[in-house]
Amino acid sequence: MNTIVSVAERTRASTRGTRAPIVLVAGGKGGVGKTTIATNLALSLTKRGKRTLLVDLDLGLADTLVMLKLTASRTIEDALMERCSFEECILRTSHGLAVLPAGSGTPEMGQLSLEQRTRLCAALRELANSYDIVIADAAAGIGPDVLAFCGLADHVLVVTTPDPAAITDAYGLIKALHTFAAANDSEVATPELLINRADGIEEAEATAAKLRLVCERFLSRSPRNAGWMPGSGAVEMAARFQRPFALDSRPSLAESCLAALTTRISRLAGPVEFLSNPSRVS
Repeated sequence: MNTIVSVAERTRASTRGTRAPIVLVAGGKGGVGKTTIATNLALSLTKRGKRTLLVDLDLGLADTLVMLKLTASRTIEDALMERCSFEECILRTSHGLAVLPAGSGTPEMGQLSLEQRTRLCAALRELANSYDIVIADAAAGIGPDVLAFCGLADHVLVVTTPDPAAITDAYGLIKALHTFAAANDSEVATPELLINRADGIEEAEATAAKLRLVCERFLSRSPRNAGWMPGSGAVEMAARFQRPFALDSRPSLAESCLAALTTRISRLAGPVEFLSNPSRVS
């Protein structure tokens, strides 16, 4: 049996019941803004009163702590090495957001063993019982860890920019998920699209339509458009100064787009019935 399927099936078998949904923010290409989207979305949900857990699943090159200007004495790596529990790794920001951090620069964390992947997936399911929603930031690409985490998630948000290379890699990720599901007779969350750094809504919609058309033609899948974010100097400066723009009270196009995305995702918050989630496809 495929090792990714083993992780998904073992986790599902051990976590029947209800829990908060897990939303995975993924992307085929690095540098498309996954971590920026995940971090600001998690903070925006927290501001709306949702008990939110932000999980950094870019286990080898984590950036969430950098974006939030936090330091951690314990990370997912410590929990996997059984130096502490996963709960003991969780940090809380001054705004109330809970963060499960990962480390950076440890080659072994770039691809987990089957046992480690199984333990981490089971731990995330267990942690989800204590929150309204879990937002997870995945590594870029289509590695075995990414596919396993996509199989774990209830909803997958694929981030791309209008750049042709980014669109191609976003399609590659969706294709990999499609192939994974078809080849192993397993369920994965239906992907939705987030178009980042668009010049306007027209470019965002055209980019989503282009990607959707290719998916419909070659995969018989039609990924929905979850929203878009503008290319913004203010957003870039916020990241540079390690102050997420979700904390900025001044009205802006980026804030409006984030608010729309937050509204969409917040509808998912609340317990979900395992193995009866309509957003899963086989």
